[in-house]
Amino acid sequence: MNLEEFKSSIKGNEPPDQVSVLLKALWHEAKENWEHAHALAQEIESKDGSWVHAYLHRREGDPSNARYWYTRAGKQFPTIRLGKEWEEIVTELLSRE
Repeated sequence: MNLEEFKSSIKGNEPPDQVSVLLKALWHEAKENWEHAHALAQEIESKDGSWVHAYLHRREGDPSNARYWYTRAGKQFPTIRLGKEWEEIVTELLSRE
């Protein structure tokens, strides 16, 4: 699956079965279901989980909490727009599947 296919899947009712939990979290966030996305992401204790968690708190408008999670992910607080960051995370995670 590539970024465009993943983005197209957002028109559906469920995330693709074959993607990781973190990609499912980003899928739910794109469907404006932040709470479900957050519940999924916070369960993944890895650098990638922290990255998605950070992004979600940035999206929420909680920069101090986001900074904490970006640090845990080994990432700098981004200056790019949220949509661009979402695409970067999805692309990176898809490349590992």
